[in-house]
Amino acid sequence: MRMLINVAETVVADALRGMAAAHPDLVVDAENRVIVRRDAPVAEKVALVSGGGSGHEPLHGGFVGPGMLDAACPGEVFTSPVPDQMVRAAAAVDSGRGVLFVVKNYTGDVLNFQMAAELAEDEGVQVASVLVNDDVAVTDSTFTAGRRGTGATLFVEKIAGAAAEEGMPLERVEALARRVVESSRSFGVALSACTTPAKGSPTFDLPPGELELGVGIHGEPGRERRAMMTSREIADFAVDAVLEDLEPRLPVLVLVNGMGATPLLELYGFNAEVRRVLDERKVPVARTLVGNYVTSLDMAGCSVSLCQVDGELLRLWDAPVETAGLRWGR
Repeated sequence: MRMLINVAETVVADALRGMAAAHPDLVVDAENRVIVRRDAPVAEKVALVSGGGSGHEPLHGGFVGPGMLDAACPGEVFTSPVPDQMVRAAAAVDSGRGVLFVVKNYTGDVLNFQMAAELAEDEGVQVASVLVNDDVAVTDSTFTAGRRGTGATLFVEKIAGAAAEEGMPLERVEALARRVVESSRSFGVALSACTTPAKGSPTFDLPPGELELGVGIHGEPGRERRAMMTSREIADFAVDAVLEDLEPRLPVLVLVNGMGATPLLELYGFNAEVRRVLDERKVPVARTLVGNYVTSLDMAGCSVSLCQVDGELLRLWDAPVETAGLRWGR
């Protein structure tokens, strides 16, 4: 095992200590596993809270800050955070205008955020929740009933975060978040398996010269396994899978997302192929984001996420954001 860690048991705590050292605009509670923007609670503002297993960085902790999340709850690697973390986060950021939980569709996350919402409401915090389930690859998977939540989580957190920053009420922020989910689809491809620190070996077997089409962000099985394909062939398959389900009638946001070990040189080349397919299908592109945003540790591969946007959603996407993992306009 070749990893830049001390021991597997402290990898998340060590990362949180490093995050605190690098980002003084965040309050990082490494003991209780909560990351909060330093100016929280922000007066007269709906707060956004999300979270999930570690190993997908910068999701979610890297998206805490003005214009996106108010707090994030990191679990152990590929393991849901617990309700106590979520309740603590909600209490830390609630200004009295309510809290929106952004939840990826994985069974542990869903159950724990549901319990946390009930506990927070018992303490007087108004909570709404939105479920992200954008992955078109499979219907049910290893950790999921229904579609998995993947790259569109970034779209939801950015657009809903901008709406909250503008002072919109909880009902409106929730409705916008749901619109983003309904307007988004994703598809992922693995060129290699990922390795968790605790296991120290690949989480699934992917022989040399093969790839997994439709892989999940924890290495869950996809639609099929094939011999290695070119970037052009992968783009044809992935984008067609998304468009078959989404059928966009508006311009789209494009996220070409690296799984953790694929260099930007390859991701930009892949983006060129994605754009070619969209141009051939006469799908107009409003904005494009390329990089590692919703990762799977050291997995080589990528995902494509599309979100069709009207003028309002595009304006909120373009609104200023200042986080460790995403920033523009400030």
